[in-house]
Amino acid sequence: MFDIGFAELLIVAVVALLVLGPERLPHALKTAGMWFGRIKRTLSSVQKEISDELRVEEMRQAAKEQQQKLEREAGSMTRPFSDSLRDEILTPAEPKIESPDVDAAAEQPRAAPEKKDHS
Repeated sequence: MFDIGFAELLIVAVVALLVLGPERLPHALKTAGMWFGRIKRTLSSVQKEISDELRVEEMRQAAKEQQQKLEREAGSMTRPFSDSLRDEILTPAEPKIESPDVDAAAEQPRAAPEKKDHS
């Protein structure tokens, strides 16, 4: 990440020793170490959250593709059945209706027998 060699670190340590003095330098190094640790943990946490979110998005995309594939397969499986059902609905089997005889139509209806009153 940074191109810092041993010589640069030695120069920074000498300047820090001169500026802070031998009494405050250990406390300053401890504080700087704590801050660097916190920054590193925070960056690691953010990186983990981003990678988790990317993995979840990939899983959603894979699930969506799988769902589309299943819907296509289900559609191709049900197509023959729906086609035959539609054909049956559009062209139903013709019921067998017996045609009335022409002579029966010419017949006159019979009169109902009269009831005799026995009173």
